[in-house]
Amino acid sequence: MPEISYITEEGLDKLKEELDYLTSVERPAISRLIADAREKGDLAENAEYHAAKEAQGMLEMKISRLEEMISKSRIIDESRIDTSKVQILNKVKIKNLANNLVREYLLVSESEADLKAGKLAVDSPIAKGLLGRKTGDIVEINVPSGLMTFEIISISR
Repeated sequence: MPEISYITEEGLDKLKEELDYLTSVERPAISRLIADAREKGDLAENAEYHAAKEAQGMLEMKISRLEEMISKSRIIDESRIDTSKVQILNKVKIKNLANNLVREYLLVSESEADLKAGKLAVDSPIAKGLLGRKTGDIVEINVPSGLMTFEIISISR
């Protein structure tokens, strides 16, 4: 059974736009490169042809991965998001109890994660440790750098 990935409508649209670009712009461009390289003669010693074929293979792999991600994606109904406990698409404000640093993250699917924009992948160690917890909970989370303790300050949409 395929693993379902919950995603925002905006996130799914971005994936579809990227897939459309790869199939309608990149794929024809690589096909032209292969055709041009083929015209230059002996394919056994044609570095341009081999490079273009390798690029084509990488592109097809990326297209296949995007198609799989899109097929497994399900749009989350944001109006039904519960803020009584931490779940995907919640904004969670947490305080690191070691240094009193307060951060706010939006928990999103892995494909939408962008730490600079405050979007934390729901599959990350910190997000996994927060899921299902409530405002006021003290959470100890094992991260690659060691054990960290956070307090959940607020949960919102």
